[in-house]
Amino acid sequence: MSDMIERFQNMLDGGQDSAMLRFSLGNALATDGQLEAAVPHLERALELDGGYSAAWKLLAKTLVQLERPEAALSTCERGIRVATEKGDLQAAKEMEVFAKRARKQQAAMDGPGDGSGGA
Repeated sequence: MSDMIERFQNMLDGGQDSAMLRFSLGNALATDGQLEAAVPHLERALELDGGYSAAWKLLAKTLVQLERPEAALSTCERGIRVATEKGDLQAAKEMEVFAKRARKQQAAMDGPGDGSGGA
């Protein structure tokens, strides 16, 4: 466990909780390759602050990396709406990219009978 993860976890264990702490812990876990462990912290960050564009974006990215296209698309749709309302257009654009990747993943999971015309 990295020092940063341990520090954030200690803060959480000590009774501190906030959207920023949960985002920071989720980000540290994702950066460390612990994607599954990052998801509940990012989800909690959004429960605490539904307008946190960066948390929407990181959750969407993490779900794409975990190859969960349905959850990623749902997250992107909500996150894009939030980011656009806040004027955070860069975050919205990045989530549009993640949504495109999630759609590709979903199409690949649906298999070759998707009408793509393979010979």
